[in-house]
Amino acid sequence: MIQIGGLEKSSLLDYPNKVSAIIFTYGCNLRCPYCHNPELVIEAFDERREVTEKYLLSFLKARVGKLDAVVITGGEPLIYDDLDKLIEKIKELGYLVKLDTNGFLPDRLEKIIKTNLLDYIAMDVKFPKSQYIKISKGRNATSKIPKSIKLIMESGIDYEFRTTYVKGIHDMESVEGITKMIEGAKKYYIQNFRPGKTINPGLTQENSFSDKELKQIKKIAKKYVKNTQIR
Repeated sequence: MIQIGGLEKSSLLDYPNKVSAIIFTYGCNLRCPYCHNPELVIEAFDERREVTEKYLLSFLKARVGKLDAVVITGGEPLIYDDLDKLIEKIKELGYLVKLDTNGFLPDRLEKIIKTNLLDYIAMDVKFPKSQYIKISKGRNATSKIPKSIKLIMESGIDYEFRTTYVKGIHDMESVEGITKMIEGAKKYYIQNFRPGKTINPGLTQENSFSDKELKQIKKIAKKYVKNTQIR
């Protein structure tokens, strides 16, 4: 059963050119130090903050005609093998659906792509291959991540790849390694780390890149993905 840890009722930023609601699922298979949702990842599930499926669907029914889309993010939504059932109910209300994923569950990603329920996929490509196992502690990362990238690029569904760059974790070599994996992709977004509530509270403004450095990151990335933007 999907545990929904939060609901943002309106956003102009999370689905391209659409007004969306954002569903935050609880739980994740990674522990990225710069994650801004520690309450969804490392803290125990708080039933007092839970959004029930009944409430969610009731809210979405009431917002038909005012919202265009629903974004499902986390945590990592694909840890729930029945995610497609919730998406199907949302689609029945006429909404576009965007899925955010970290790419660590390619088999479940493939299953949900095959349902034809998704309208947009955003995948975080967090590190170069060489760093994935060391930093993410994810098993078989070097095979899972490329598989998810390939699935998305060949899906026929609109998509984007993105990376949050954190000084001290990423450097200019990281950019080369990351963007080589997504060579020829439609869209790639560079996101600068912003300090705040994170899994590792020791991260500060010093872990953010300067504007000049971000432009250098973009220059490297554009060798592999022409449509690269700083967001």
